[in-house]
Amino acid sequence: MADLMEGVFEAERRAVTENGRALEAALETLRGPLLRAANLFRETLADGGKILAFGNGGSAADAQHFAAELSGRYLKERPGLAALALTTDTSALTAIGNDFGFDRVFARQVEALARPGDAVLAISTSGNSPNVVLGLREARARGGRTVALLGRDGGAAAAEAEVALVYGVEATPRIQEGHAVLIHLLCALIEA
Repeated sequence: MADLMEGVFEAERRAVTENGRALEAALETLRGPLLRAANLFRETLADGGKILAFGNGGSAADAQHFAAELSGRYLKERPGLAALALTTDTSALTAIGNDFGFDRVFARQVEALARPGDAVLAISTSGNSPNVVLGLREARARGGRTVALLGRDGGAAAAEAEVALVYGVEATPRIQEGHAVLIHLLCALIEA
């Protein structure tokens, strides 16, 4: 059992180390899009708008993390910023899923909550989750600004976003590690 555990630890250590190198390269590639996304969010907030964030599974947790860093604080003492995760209200998620289908859980909330000039952050490791794609479309239809934090090749969601931040690795855990770094970078830029 100890040999098995050592083998798993070593494989994960190597994967994380390799992912660090991939992330370093991606940060340079994503410099422009990250700055555009941060400016988009800063403009939204300066104009009195709000940011709605959403995703599935680990990306749902990332949406909550992003919204919490903005409504609370990331590094600086400052007034709270208007950010909300659409992944936290189980009554809304289950009612919308039951009545309209799971594909509509984010689009329906965007329909109810987004106003022209608000922004969304859609998060998906594949970029192909139908509910994420439909949430982006609904935001655009309502005059919202759209940023997508994606993995692999960006999937269908990349084409739906005003700014697509694609961390182009294949393994979901590695994408999620990269997304955590990109979320923190966005928060630092928004607070700047």
